[in-house]
Amino acid sequence: MTEILLLICAYLIGSVPTAVWVSKGIFGMDIREYGSGNAGATNTFRVLGPKAGTFVMVVDMLKGVLAVRLAYLAAYYHDPEHLTQLVNLQIGLGLAAVVGHIFPIWANFKGGKGIATLFGLVLAIQPLVALCCVGVFLMILFLTRYVSLSSIIASIAFPILILYIFNEPEIFYRIFAIAVALMVVLTHQKNITRLLKGVESKVPLFKNRKGKN
Repeated sequence: MTEILLLICAYLIGSVPTAVWVSKGIFGMDIREYGSGNAGATNTFRVLGPKAGTFVMVVDMLKGVLAVRLAYLAAYYHDPEHLTQLVNLQIGLGLAAVVGHIFPIWANFKGGKGIATLFGLVLAIQPLVALCCVGVFLMILFLTRYVSLSSIIASIAFPILILYIFNEPEIFYRIFAIAVALMVVLTHQKNITRLLKGVESKVPLFKNRKGKN
């Protein structure tokens, strides 16, 4: 019962529609009516500029971190002997937050793709791996200014880091890493098509702008 309540709380945390609230509260518009139509950091970068995009990305990441931290509210998982179960619960809570981000109850179940929240999940469980993924993301973003391409490559780097660099022994976490990469690639199919056609939008890294529909 405790785990179910924690999963519900994690979903509600993930459901906080950061991009929607920022776009409506500060810019007087609904981010879902512009750009790609997603209520996530990538579309916020593209439509509202780097300042708003960075803020949304950080908050969405924190949603994943906070959701994972909920696991410590369950006394059973405080025992070092239950470390594997703790990690499994943390992943489950993080994924519940990602689902909340994609299908937010506070925004008519129309949210973003969950990449930033997913990163927050990884950051809370394995900070060093997360920082490596951030390095990959920022490098690709600086070189190309494509947030979507940066997200895709960073997600592919994730299982490579887990399986070969850090050699994570926990089988569930290894499966999770592979699933994350596949999920990100699948949810970015339209972006991949636009990248191949050369029509994907780049983000303005050094200036703020408001996009148009």
